[in-house]
Amino acid sequence: MGDEERNLVEILEEHNAIDIAKYINYVSAPQAGAVATFSGTTRDTFDGKTVVELRYEAYVPMAVRRIKDICSSARASWSLISIAVAHRLGPVAVGETSIFIAISSVHRADALDACKFVIDEIKASVPIWKKEVYANGEVWKENSEFLERRTELGNANGGLREEHSNTLD
Repeated sequence: MGDEERNLVEILEEHNAIDIAKYINYVSAPQAGAVATFSGTTRDTFDGKTVVELRYEAYVPMAVRRIKDICSSARASWSLISIAVAHRLGPVAVGETSIFIAISSVHRADALDACKFVIDEIKASVPIWKKEVYANGEVWKENSEFLERRTELGNANGGLREEHSNTLD
């Protein structure tokens, strides 16, 4: 493969479970001293409400492109062998996996740090939307990482907005 990045990024259509072994096998390599994984699963409660399921929608071409960019950014910061990311769409029942990330590296610190970076960046910047379905209703959710990123961007541009709004007075 030479210098080619070894990444596997998949957005799975409705009712397709994530095959965790597939992604671990993809990143496994003789030179890998570590494989770090993250499995995001649907929990049964949120803020005291009973969760029935999560439902995911995405703008798939942009989501795949953005996840590949995140993988490239991770490779620029850490020495990684392989990266695999899978995210489900549609309904995901309590206890099921909605996102799985596997990253291999020679040393554990690189794989662990990169794994945290990848999940945080996906939640902050990839066009995948989550609806929480409760026993007594449902609501679209914004990830806290996205809200934090939006606030940071707003603060960075805040001075410009203020100046602009003052010229309109």
